[in-house]
Amino acid sequence: MSTKENLANAFAGESQANRKYLAFAKQAEVDGFPQVAKLFRAAAHAETVHAHAHLRAMGGIRETVENLKEAIEGEGFEFQTMYPPYLEEAKTEGNRVAEISFRNALAVEEVHHDLYQKALAAVMNDGDLPARKVYVCEICGNTVYDFAPDKCPVCQVPKDRFTLID
Repeated sequence: MSTKENLANAFAGESQANRKYLAFAKQAEVDGFPQVAKLFRAAAHAETVHAHAHLRAMGGIRETVENLKEAIEGEGFEFQTMYPPYLEEAKTEGNRVAEISFRNALAVEEVHHDLYQKALAAVMNDGDLPARKVYVCEICGNTVYDFAPDKCPVCQVPKDRFTLID
């Protein structure tokens, strides 16, 4: 394989390891192992360092306008092309957990797509987005401005399941 392919594979692997280790850290906390959780979080951070280095080496970080366009394209692909057949297959197989996961992701990727489009419009008009609070649902990932809704419109959990993002 070429170095470009190796970088792409390494970026994907390091990115997945980061997310997996953060999930492992949460479970270690639940299981009563705070120091193991800390180790998982530290390793997750290190994996992010590696992933960012690989992404830079691939030339994958550009100016904000190009990054927003790439994000719009990626989110559009996910909710328009990728998740619909995944959702249908999960339904066919009767895998309810996967069905919920795919349905939530599909809905939220469309939200992200729209948010990125608004951000691109702001940047293209020589401005930034207005300063606002941003909340993310810890169950489905729904992303909203200003305040957490009483009930998540995607997964129906109460507003206390939203986290304020700095």
